[in-house]
Amino acid sequence: MERKPLIITGVAVAAVAVGGGALTYAMSGTESTTGLDKYSAVTVDGQQGLSGTIAAGRIASKYSPLPWIGGETSDLKCPDLKAVAGAKVTCTAKDGDGKDLSIPVTVVKADASSVTWKFERA
Repeated sequence: MERKPLIITGVAVAAVAVGGGALTYAMSGTESTTGLDKYSAVTVDGQQGLSGTIAAGRIASKYSPLPWIGGETSDLKCPDLKAVAGAKVTCTAKDGDGKDLSIPVTVVKADASSVTWKFERA
C-alpha cells in the first residue's frame, strides 16, 4: 500500500513538469502575426509597414513573460518595420541591470493585411 502514494506523487510531479514546459513554450514564443490596420500600419520607404510602437509593445509582453525565460526589460523602442519578407530592424532596451540590449527583429512573411515577424532574445 505504501507504493500507491509514491506512484501518485510521481505521476503528479511528471504532470506538473510537462504542463510547466508546455506553458513555458506557449508563453516564450518570439513570433507574432499582427494585422495591418489604421492603428498599426505605417509607411516605411514607400512600403506598408508595422508601427514600431506596436512591435515594441508586443516584444515587451513576450520578452520575459516568465522569470525562468529571461530578465526584465525597460525603455524598449523599435523603429517602424517594413512589411516585406526578410526586412530587419533592431529594437533597443535596457536589461534589469541597466545594460543596453539589442533585439533583432525580422519579417517572416507579409501580405496586404498582416505581417508575421519574430524577434531574438539576447
